Amino acid sequence: MATDNRRVPAGAAVLRGEITDAIRQAVMQELAAVGYGRLSIEAVARRAGVGKTAIYRRWSSKLEMVLEIVSRVAGQSLPLPDTGTLQGDLEILLRIVARALRHPLASQIIPDLLAEAARNPRIAQTLQESLRVNQRDVGNQVIGRAVDRGELPPGTDPDAAVDLIVGPIYWRLAVARTPLPDDHLPRMAASVASALGAGPPTGPGRSAAADGAATLPTPR
Repeated sequence: MATDNRRVPAGAAVLRGEITDAIRQAVMQELAAVGYGRLSIEAVARRAGVGKTAIYRRWSSKLEMVLEIVSRVAGQSLPLPDTGTLQGDLEILLRIVARALRHPLASQIIPDLLAEAARNPRIAQTLQESLRVNQRDVGNQVIGRAVDRGELPPGTDPDAAVDLIVGPIYWRLAVARTPLPDDHLPRMAASVASALGAGPPTGPGRSAAADGAATLPTPR
């Protein structure tokens, strides 16, 4: 069996993963602390403990750096376990979204980037593309499973459903910044399921969780 003994050419830049990770974390912290408008390459380098050259080896500008990092974060898939019912799945999704929106970094970064998106078409496009991919993934999982179980009719629009699911919690936490009562997310999940016209599970997608065996994660 042949062995690949190729080496990186002499003089070629080797981008160490731990440095890239440190820079990405520093960017998120700087965005939360000062916002996109006041963020600088110098401040990111200081926070990451690297030289500016390390940043410019990876990204050509502040905008390119922020777009790549925000795209990675916004496009991350959400772990959505199958509880066996639409209402159970919705409650888990709402807990995940609420936890993300209350995160110390995200709660500062999201409003700032949305404001920047109104002024910068490239930021707007990146956010829209990343979030749309995530929305389709969430919709296909949650709504697709509900259709398979017979809770929702075939042809239910996943994108419209996700708007209905996520919109109210985003408004409450990111815009109005209103605290959530302990029973708010279960009540919201029930209301959204009702608004979507969900019936009891009847199809082959029904699982033991539909009979109360599912355990929802406790928000931290």
